[in-house]
Amino acid sequence: MLDLDEQRSFIARLTASGIPVYLIDWGYPDAADCFLDMDDYINGYLHNCVEQVKQHSGQPRINLLGICQGGCLSLSYTALQPDNIKNLITMVTPVDFHTPGNMLSHLIQQTDVDLMVDTLGNIPGQMLNDAYAALMPMRLSLQKYLNMPAQCATEEQAAGFLRMEKWINDSPDQAGEMFREFVTQFFKGNGFIQDSVRVGDRQVNLQQIQQPILNVYGSYDHLVPPAASKALKDLTASSDYRELEIKSGHIGVFVSQKSRKTLAPAISQWLTDRDH
Repeated sequence: MLDLDEQRSFIARLTASGIPVYLIDWGYPDAADCFLDMDDYINGYLHNCVEQVKQHSGQPRINLLGICQGGCLSLSYTALQPDNIKNLITMVTPVDFHTPGNMLSHLIQQTDVDLMVDTLGNIPGQMLNDAYAALMPMRLSLQKYLNMPAQCATEEQAAGFLRMEKWINDSPDQAGEMFREFVTQFFKGNGFIQDSVRVGDRQVNLQQIQQPILNVYGSYDHLVPPAASKALKDLTASSDYRELEIKSGHIGVFVSQKSRKTLAPAISQWLTDRDH
């Protein structure tokens, strides 16, 4: 999604503006990974990645950017390891999971997550994709394919359409215990709002975050409604909090024509202004 092709590469635009990017590849969990939990992902994998970036870049603190679920992990990590992070960017990140317009949260409230994990182990990525599409079946399924002839009028357009379809249908599974813990603490417990998120044996306190924060959200995001993301404003101790609205949906924030010329330059400028 961040590097689909040269024309729509969010990463290429950041690097072209002089911002070096280190990208985490979370891989594809297999059956042996089903017991990995939030502690493994945040205090294990993410922390190790941060330490490697610090070592490679020679910087004592780094900028951290998290997207959607990764934004929740980034918020949690920054609260637990504030000395490692210089600036924090959250993108289409849910913070208040119980806002009235959050259709995904309403669906998950009716889901027996324990039964899912105990039965399946890891949660199939295709199952999650089907759930996301079911929230807006006309727009995300039928209408998309009805519009396909117009979207594929040229060979270049067709290649772009197919790249997006390949990315959408290449969703990794979610490690079972990680999924159980994330759904329980965030979707059901609304952990950031209730100040009840725990990672391993430590509680996450967002008031430990004093770093500058840039919070990016999509105006028409059906998975993370604006209100769910903008709730972050009053939860940290940051005195430098800014919101950036992109008039697009959840994925369009990164790949739509509207955002291509604005998102990366805005982030680059925000980071440059704080590079001192």
